[in-house]
Amino acid sequence: MALDLSTALPDAAVKLGFPAADWRAAVIAAGDALVSSGATTDRYTQEMVAAIDRLGPYIVIAPGIAIAHARPSDAVLRSGLSWVRLEVPVAFGHAHNDPVGLVIGLAARDHEDHLEVMSALAGALADRGLSAALATADTPARVRELLAGDIGD
Repeated sequence: MALDLSTALPDAAVKLGFPAADWRAAVIAAGDALVSSGATTDRYTQEMVAAIDRLGPYIVIAPGIAIAHARPSDAVLRSGLSWVRLEVPVAFGHAHNDPVGLVIGLAARDHEDHLEVMSALAGALADRGLSAALATADTPARVRELLAGDIGD
């Protein structure tokens, strides 16, 4: 089942200007937003942090952008996203893409959902105009509008 990026972000899943002291606090904020939106349990947040502890900063996929996620598990109640734009970018330890200013939390019920959402996010974030607009969106509604394809003013 495909996940619509614009409808997968309720207000509870969006944090703009979040003050994070380090990468762990940023990822926990993304996980907490997934929990607040009803997509996951707290255990999924712990699984995301454990994956980074184990595998390193592989979630930093582009300059300034990390997609925090863990394997599909029963800690995922429904597929969903969270969007955490940091007040001040933080280092994740990535050789080329630090510091990170946007952490997108991704929860998928299964491998197929995971790949579909990753593909949709990659497409949206590869569009420089859209990516720049998302970097300055000032409300959760504006983030959703942009992801839905409305990049006009």
